[in-house]
Amino acid sequence: MIQQAKQTFNDMATCDWKPFGEMNGVNFVPLAEPVPEGSIHRAKLSKGTVIPPHTHPANEYVFVVAGVVETGGRRCETGTFWITPAGCRQGPHIAITDVEILTIRLGALGEFE
Repeated sequence: MIQQAKQTFNDMATCDWKPFGEMNGVNFVPLAEPVPEGSIHRAKLSKGTVIPPHTHPANEYVFVVAGVVETGGRRCETGTFWITPAGCRQGPHIAITDVEILTIRLGALGEFE
């Protein structure tokens, strides 16, 4: 007999947003761990928040759900999607407005400067 996998759902209206470590102005909701130490999560950055330059030892994919964030010398508005290859230095990420992003990271978090 084939065992059926069960779908799981995450209702954003009832999510428990958590602070992201010591970074003031950043809250997130983990959604899934697609690979060991990887992450699919939503993050909110309050206007004026700066995430310092950093690298991840794995590829990272980011979609701007709402707002405007500046990164990589570019202004990224709602609907922008960017890819950062493993080991590539990125940031700072500067929230020009309140911002919400969806991030998929295919491995460990890495270090922030």
